[in-house]
This record gives sequence, C-alpha cells and structure tokens, in this order.
Amino acid sequence: MRAVGLEVADIFRQIGPAYRQEHVGALSLGQLRVMRDTERCRTAALGGHVEQCDACGHQRVSFNSCRNRHCPKCQSLVRAQWLEDRQAEVLPVEYFHVVFTVPQEIAAIAYQNKAVVYDILFRAAAETLRTIAADPKHLGAEIGFIAILHTWGQNLMHHPHLHCVVPGGGISPDGEQWVFCRPGFFLPVRVLSRLFRRLFLEHLRRAFDDGVLRFFNALAHLQVAAPFGAYLAPVASAEWVVYAKPPFGGPEQVLAYLGRYTHRVAIANSRLQSLDNGEVAFDWKDYRHESKHKVMRLDADEFVRRFLLHVLPTGFQRIRHYGLLANRYRKAKLARCRQLLQVPLAPPSPPLGEAEDYRDRYQRLTGMSLRDCPQCKCGQMVRIESFLSGAQPRGPPCTGS
Repeated sequence: MRAVGLEVADIFRQIGPAYRQEHVGALSLGQLRVMRDTERCRTAALGGHVEQCDACGHQRVSFNSCRNRHCPKCQSLVRAQWLEDRQAEVLPVEYFHVVFTVPQEIAAIAYQNKAVVYDILFRAAAETLRTIAADPKHLGAEIGFIAILHTWGQNLMHHPHLHCVVPGGGISPDGEQWVFCRPGFFLPVRVLSRLFRRLFLEHLRRAFDDGVLRFFNALAHLQVAAPFGAYLAPVASAEWVVYAKPPFGGPEQVLAYLGRYTHRVAIANSRLQSLDNGEVAFDWKDYRHESKHKVMRLDADEFVRRFLLHVLPTGFQRIRHYGLLANRYRKAKLARCRQLLQVPLAPPSPPLGEAEDYRDRYQRLTGMSLRDCPQCKCGQMVRIESFLSGAQPRGPPCTGS
C-alpha cells in the first residue's frame, strides 16, 4: 500500500544532506538547485499566505511553490496554461505519435554532454521528419510538429528519446492544397530510422571535430579520434529504433495526450510506495514484459542518483516546435492550413488587460476552485495575511490544513 502523501521532497529532505556531503564536487549547480527547490517547495522556507473563509471562519495556510520544472508538484498549472495555448493550433486531421530513440552507446555520450547531444537529437529527428515528408515518394508536403524530450525510462535509468506529435498531412510545395497522408499511416518507420541514424551520427561526428564533446571516466579514451570512430562503428550499422504509435482519435485526444507528456518529470509522487530502512519502493511498468505493473525497490541513495540523472542543463528547451508550427511562422502557416482544410480560422487571442489573478486562472484552466471553502463548501477563502520566506504566520490557524 502506498505511503499516504510520500513525495520526492520527503526523500530529498531525509537523504539529501548526507547525499550532498558524500558527493561534494560531483553534483552540478542545476542538480543542487533541483534538490534545494524540491525540498523547500510549499514549505515556510518559501513564504506564503493565510486564507480564511468569509462564512465559517475556517483558516488554511498556503505555502508558495518553487516553480522548478523538475519538481513533481509544480507542473499542473504550467501544463494547463500550455495546453490552453495549444488549443487553437490543433487541426481537424489525423494525428500521429512518432518516437525517436538512440542506442545505449549514444545515451552514454549524451549523459556526459547533455546540451550538445540532446540538441543533436532534436535536430536530427526534425530534419528526418521534414525531409521524408517533403519527398514526393512519401507525402510531398511541408509538415509541422511538436517534439518533447524525455530522458528517463520507467525504472528511472537514463533513456533519452524524443516524442513527436505530428498532424497527418501538410501543405503542398506550391502552397495551394493540403496533402493528406494515407489513413492510419504517416511515414515508413524504416526509412525514418535509417535517415535519422545517418543524420544523428553526422552531427555527432561534427561536434567531435569541433571539439565540443567532453569525455570522462569509462569514456575518457574517446577524446582521441581513432577510439571515438571505433566506438561509433557498431552503432552506425545497427538498427535504430523509430516507431509510430497508432493515430489519435481526434483533437481532444491529442490535447489529452500532450497533457500527459509535455510537463512530466522523471517520476510522479503518485508512483512512490514507501521509504523504509533507507530503501525507496515505487511503481513501474516493465515494457519488456507486456507493460506489467511491478514494484521496484532501490537504495535511497540510488533513487536520488537516478532522479538527478534527468536534470536538464539550465535554460534547455525540452519542448520545441518545427515546420508549420515553428514560432516565427506559426500564426500565418496555421491560418493557411485552415483555409486549405476549409475550416474556420482560430478565434483571435483576447486583448491583454489587467493581470489575471492566479486563482481565477487556475479555475479557468483546470475547472477546480481555489476559492471555495473546503470546510463549509459555501464560503469563499479570503487572504488575511502574507508572510515572507523563512517566516511563519503570526497566529496559528483556527482550523484547517
């Protein structure tokens, strides 16, 4: 049975001080920041406010969030806002989900060169999709898509891969018609796989020649050209995994899917089972055995190590838009797509006015109210006090959480 309320933050608070002491100098500033922010999230360390019901007097303390993109508790509102922004971009066509993965040998290089190799992953996948789609032998059209980087598997090991959500068709070269793909079929995955492998390795070799790759520990010998070439030789002839999942049912399913994938972190708090005797237990799906649900048990230090494997470089964009959905041309390109599909243009964005209260925005985006009193169900929670980071409310709440 799952321990009620167990969170990654609890594990960091209990294990973090000793873990940081043991790994002094080995943790990046980004990893240290993720641990610190997650531990402090929604605690007095970040400040907060006190609310009181205007009907029954019930009080509650609300602590501020850390807003770190790796924190399991700080994604829901960001995700809801991002999805609202995507509503007007979904077209009434079939959508496909294409996944690009790299061999373990490449993943090892990626872990020591995250920004460089993850960028190569995005670039090679985008070039592959756009090149094959533009080929008249396949689709013969300009396409657009969203690419989302995940770096983890269900067991929290390092497993970089790219999820691409792609409309099933695109604009013809002359810009005068929408070219539909075949029902239920987007592009041949073997053709995608071969081109992706070639482009990725070309970019990786160029990065090596430019001197931007760094190698340490077991990979230190790859700093020399001959061993680096020998290391890549087997993966250059191996089959790389690119696969396309069945198409989505419609625009609603596309948005629901994006909501599950875009703002994920390595593990959700809901998957945690227990923290006992220095061991963390969590749920996972074993995809090698028909997605069977299992419980994995790890030494707490190993759990922390695996979680920190997935901290991205500062400022790195893990959601990117390409082709018809690229930021610079998106508005005009989508308007043309809708004209060619003979569907209404998306409604204009509302004019900017006063900043929307976060509680109103939360209710609009999620359908859940932060104002309704959880005690009497009829009053409204009103802020009666704010307090700064590290402080406590002046008086304890009469009742509440």
